[in-house]
Amino acid sequence: MLNKTVIAGILFLFCSLSLLAQNESETEESKKKQLPNEVVVDSIFEIRKPIDALRPAKAAFFSAILPGLGQVYNKKYWKVPIVYAALGTGLYFYIDNNKQYNRYRDAYKSRLAGFTNDEFYYDSNGDLLETPRISTENLETAQDFYKKNKEISLLVTIGLYALNIIDANVDAHLMQYNVDENLSLAPHYEFNEINATNNLGLTLNFKF
Repeated sequence: MLNKTVIAGILFLFCSLSLLAQNESETEESKKKQLPNEVVVDSIFEIRKPIDALRPAKAAFFSAILPGLGQVYNKKYWKVPIVYAALGTGLYFYIDNNKQYNRYRDAYKSRLAGFTNDEFYYDSNGDLLETPRISTENLETAQDFYKKNKEISLLVTIGLYALNIIDANVDAHLMQYNVDENLSLAPHYEFNEINATNNLGLTLNFKF
């Protein structure tokens, strides 16, 4: 009798464990069926390069040492010919005005010393004239004119040199500027039907 009870208890326990294992297996399978085949990420995260705080200063320093070098550092190669064309034009006008200034100044100093053999006493064929082509007063006026132009040309050239440095610095700043599509500024137009007027303005949108 005892053996039958033990055997019955063992069979009951075995059946109970089998049913429990079957239920756990069915539960796991149902969970697997509920999981999606693929996970869709609706947000794209862009890994940005770290900001180099010294980059603008480096670009400005390079352009100060050699005009156009800062633009090369910023990889704006197309700006280099513009930089040298601008500086070359300024230097050309400075040299030309300085040459003309010295030309009229030498003739003026020769007249004050009592000489009558400066270049304006001769015609285009090299013949000596009794009356110079340009008077002493006009020589003085020409000196003032070319001196003023020479100074303006020098200031313009220095300004272009400084602009070359500023351009390299600003470009380096803008290259690291964070342009986010979530932030936008757009013109806004609306027709007001109540009083028949047009409303113009700017709309600032920020998505978060």
